Amino acid sequence: MSTVETACYSTPEESGLRVETLSFDRIPHQSRLFLDYLRDPVALREFYPSAVRFHHELPARAPEVLAAHKTDRKQLCDALKDMNAAWGAGGQTLKNIQLLRDADCLAVVSGQQAGLFSGPLYTIYKALSAVKLAGCLTQRNTKAVPVFWIATEDHDFPEVAKAEFIGRDCRLAHVEASSELHTEGQPVGCVIIDNSIAAVVDRLLELLPSSEFTPDLETLLRDAYRPGRSYGEAFARLMTSLLGQYGLILLDPLDQRLKALAAPLYANAALRAQEIASAIELRSRRLLEAGYHAQVTASENSFPLFLHDAAGARHALTRSPDGKYTTKRGDESYTAAELSSLALAQPERFSPNVTLRAVVQDYLLPTIAYYGGAAEIAYFAQTAEVYRLLERPITPILPRSSLTMIEHHVGRVLERYGLKLQDLFVGLENVLARVVEEHLGAKTAKSFARTDESVNSELDNLREQLRSIDPTLADALETGRRKINYQLEGLRTRFHRSQMSRDEAAYRQLVRAFEQLYPNKELQERHINATSLLARHGRYVIDWIYNAINIGSNEHQIVYL
Repeated sequence: MSTVETACYSTPEESGLRVETLSFDRIPHQSRLFLDYLRDPVALREFYPSAVRFHHELPARAPEVLAAHKTDRKQLCDALKDMNAAWGAGGQTLKNIQLLRDADCLAVVSGQQAGLFSGPLYTIYKALSAVKLAGCLTQRNTKAVPVFWIATEDHDFPEVAKAEFIGRDCRLAHVEASSELHTEGQPVGCVIIDNSIAAVVDRLLELLPSSEFTPDLETLLRDAYRPGRSYGEAFARLMTSLLGQYGLILLDPLDQRLKALAAPLYANAALRAQEIASAIELRSRRLLEAGYHAQVTASENSFPLFLHDAAGARHALTRSPDGKYTTKRGDESYTAAELSSLALAQPERFSPNVTLRAVVQDYLLPTIAYYGGAAEIAYFAQTAEVYRLLERPITPILPRSSLTMIEHHVGRVLERYGLKLQDLFVGLENVLARVVEEHLGAKTAKSFARTDESVNSELDNLREQLRSIDPTLADALETGRRKINYQLEGLRTRFHRSQMSRDEAAYRQLVRAFEQLYPNKELQERHINATSLLARHGRYVIDWIYNAINIGSNEHQIVYL
């Protein structure tokens, strides 16, 4: 069966995968806005005017999107063909680019920063969510292709310089690209990789387990991350190698041809900069009034575009009291009209800020929907105002697929101690205590429970007798009770630690389970890099991820490998 044929109806069970689901309201640190959006996006139409409950409602938007798409498809697709072919794209991707030339073809879009060695796992999940939805829409007679927007214009290099993974000792480890590669203000996509990358790959392979898949992984990384290549190109080559079979189209917004195509929107946004800033500030206040948070800090003096200097470094512009926009250094000053003219003449000197980026994306592409995470969903609550002011159809944002991959040896540990992923959310100390109480020291734990019950029962009896004699004695007993219980609880904690120190194997297993499934008290997908799974399972794991993704679900998926 082809990718399109299986897009809507393939199931994890068909691939021999066991998948459990977990509601996000049971996962810590989720914002109220995100949870409400998952429950019923249509109820939040004030902030998300184009929200849909189900992905199969999207085709109804097609006429509006196609009518508003004015970008020259030939120029767009010529640029996409050139860049994807240069990154090693295969026939399926090139076929999809050819399909995008058709006036009735839509794009399902997602995107992420160009993280080292593909970044956190959710980057892969986003891309494959877009692939799966595009296939599903096409199956429903709405022509669509998947596009991944590489956020090469971002300048936060530390955010993309590190790759975290599970080492051969089953502990969390990381490697990091040299900070010297990046200069302040430089877009990360323009960072040029030097010979230091070889040592980074060496260290990664040294820390990862050695397996039959190691040679392929080494070839994959060294082919993509060659000295002399840009960070954006290296990322694109790796993603193409991993996901190219699915026809994913990658897009680098730093491409000069795409800048030229976006110039009219840049110019319009520059002219309406003050309106945009005011509208976002007003929307931010409204979000706060509704009990939500504003993802972007709004300012009535902000400008929706960054200005790049001759060296390529980007600079924010701020409106000064005289109405002109100046850089932080104060050495350049422009009216909105001057910046609008400059954007038309030299669009390569500009890049959108976070409030405009999605609008630029959906101006260049006929976007039917965008897959994003919780933070991006929050951004869209504010940027919807920018779409409105620039007279663009507002793109619905869909929650990206969210997965935790549980490898067999970790699954056995959880099963041995009767644990689920959600049980880890209370923290390591609490889980260790539970395992001691229920498994390693169950007999002693029952003695503690009986002692606690017996002591407090006898104290209750004594309190009633004292109350009839002298109420103040009963109050004094309660003070004593608290001290007794405190001492018992302290002794119980020492017992837990002593039991764990006696069973070092169990302690190590549980610590490793935390590092693999809930590293730094966050979901695995936010930290662990794909190389961690590729080293242990080879490229087969990409197919497993694809099969596990359920675009009809808004719940977190727990996949047992």
